[in-house]
Amino acid sequence: MRAKFLCCLCCLLVFPFGLGAKPLPDSHQPLAAVSALLVDINSNEELYAEQADMPLPIASISKLMTALVVLDAQQPLRERIAVNVSDIPGMANVVSRLRIGSTLQRKEAIALALMASENRAAATLAHHYPGGFPAFIKAMNAKAKALGMQQSHFVEPTGLSSANVSSARDLVKLLVASRSYPLLGKLSSAKNRSVTLRKPRYSLAFYNTNPLVNKPGWKIQLTKTGYTDAAGHCLVMLTEMAGRQVAFVVLDAFGKYTHIGDAGRLKRWLHTGKVSKVPPQALRYKQEKRALQQQAAAH
Repeated sequence: MRAKFLCCLCCLLVFPFGLGAKPLPDSHQPLAAVSALLVDINSNEELYAEQADMPLPIASISKLMTALVVLDAQQPLRERIAVNVSDIPGMANVVSRLRIGSTLQRKEAIALALMASENRAAATLAHHYPGGFPAFIKAMNAKAKALGMQQSHFVEPTGLSSANVSSARDLVKLLVASRSYPLLGKLSSAKNRSVTLRKPRYSLAFYNTNPLVNKPGWKIQLTKTGYTDAAGHCLVMLTEMAGRQVAFVVLDAFGKYTHIGDAGRLKRWLHTGKVSKVPPQALRYKQEKRALQQQAAAH
């Protein structure tokens, strides 16, 4: 018995991070994103952080809060709701394959808002919320406050407005809270989805905006992408890296796939300790953004 105890004690001393998890590399992995945070959600250990407390526009990452608020309201998921964007100025001109007035199930609207980042789907969910659009926005901000997201604010459900802001640290809190809503993970991480709408009847195929859901070696439990000119490319995920269950956030990356590249860079860094290069143009963009932020703070 004593020998068994000593053996277990030695294992704990040799492997302080637990089986399957590795200690952090000594080197530092640069990223393309202006802001980033990677957290082990089992131990709450910060594995990587860069300007994680900076409030920034978050584009369609907003839709994760939108979906969470809809589920909180416990509205019937199979209820058919009509596509309506009248509450958000300018939405009528946003490109979408969903026809105004067509109906789809609320669950399908949630799925399209998450995995395909469908703006009309997100706007429709807010329109059909109890109390309408104003009550929905109030609920988004109340939920953020309840989750301790002190640097977050929402003015609409899609993320098209640059006034929808949050920080990487706040978004980790949102990701952790989303684990209590298994449907969000299932819908957001699907590779594709076919949806049939009515009035008139037509079917559409949609695909996930995060290409990592199709990549071997990635175990993604939940994901949301985002992009606007103001927000840059953004990505949040619940996934696995180097044997750890992690919450991953990158905000404001330059280039169509640099946010995806940042995910790969951090995963390789944690697993091997090797530092990967970042495209020079992405680093220049990041430096320029930081200079602008410093100027704004000075004034």
